[in-house]
Amino acid sequence: MIRVAQVAPNIFPIPPEHHGGTERVIHDLSTALRSLGVEVTLFAPSDSATDLPRIGTHPSLAALERRYGSVAPGVPAALDALQLEALRRRLGDFDIVHCHGEFAHAALLGERRRHSLTTIHWRVDELDRALFFEGFPDLPVAAISAAQAAGIPAANRAGVVHHGLARDRYAVSLAPGAHLAFVGRMTDQKRPDTAVRVARAAGRPIRLGGTIDVGNPRYFDREVRPLLGDDAVYLGPVGDAGKGALLRDATALLFPIDWPEPFGLVMIEAMACGTPVIAWNRGSVPEIVEDGVTGFVVASEDEAVAALARIGEIDRAGVRRRFEERFTAERMARDYLALYQTLLAR
Repeated sequence: MIRVAQVAPNIFPIPPEHHGGTERVIHDLSTALRSLGVEVTLFAPSDSATDLPRIGTHPSLAALERRYGSVAPGVPAALDALQLEALRRRLGDFDIVHCHGEFAHAALLGERRRHSLTTIHWRVDELDRALFFEGFPDLPVAAISAAQAAGIPAANRAGVVHHGLARDRYAVSLAPGAHLAFVGRMTDQKRPDTAVRVARAAGRPIRLGGTIDVGNPRYFDREVRPLLGDDAVYLGPVGDAGKGALLRDATALLFPIDWPEPFGLVMIEAMACGTPVIAWNRGSVPEIVEDGVTGFVVASEDEAVAALARIGEIDRAGVRRRFEERFTAERMARDYLALYQTLLAR
């Protein structure tokens, strides 16, 4: 039996309550690995609500912010250091250490890097990653899309594993309502304002769910709030139940990203509901959305409006089938297990 440490970020509990796609993926992966016979230990905040074996005595950053309001800027680094100390004490207990955080774990692992795996859940085309990869050319890195992998040095690339979701989290609907959906952070990377303009140009109502981005809080008030109305309603943050209802009842999900999206979890959440996706051709999108099968890949607002006129051509039962074939947690776990076995065979 392979013994694997899954080292989660300390921002949100595992699984997350609302926002936190990375944390959701880690929980689904760990649960699916356990079903494959892998001995999984989760390093995660103490406010995590999971039945997985877990190590971690300190709460998440989100819990600390609820308790104290704003916290000192060094708190995230302190939480990471405390977690890595707990990991250091137990390194000998694991065959593979799978890290989903930022940078410091690479230095801690030392000679164990060859039997570790790092999944980066963010973009890799900026200076911080360039410095990181240059300093740790022996660190195996799993990309979450081929688009992301293109920005990872060949020396680090261990493989590509698309995200997956628990098969039964979302139910399919073959008779949706009339509204469109947008789910994501309210920020210029995700462009909810574009989603509202497209919906309005197509004569369709839209409902938007997601958190206001703490790194760009003025964007919502400046670019999104003025566009809201009876036909464009902001629902606030949505958990699994609310997100499922929003996506399941939607005619389509609009995904008008304006950045090199490394994956885009909400696309496969929509597919799990049978809901087609209209997504802009950036980053991972053409890997995830099969044009004409699970949605449409577009390059402009006009193309998105035209795609909405054709949305009835998409078979919602077929969208769900493609989710089950491509994007379940079981498939993700099998892919990661194959990478673990390759690393151990070195």
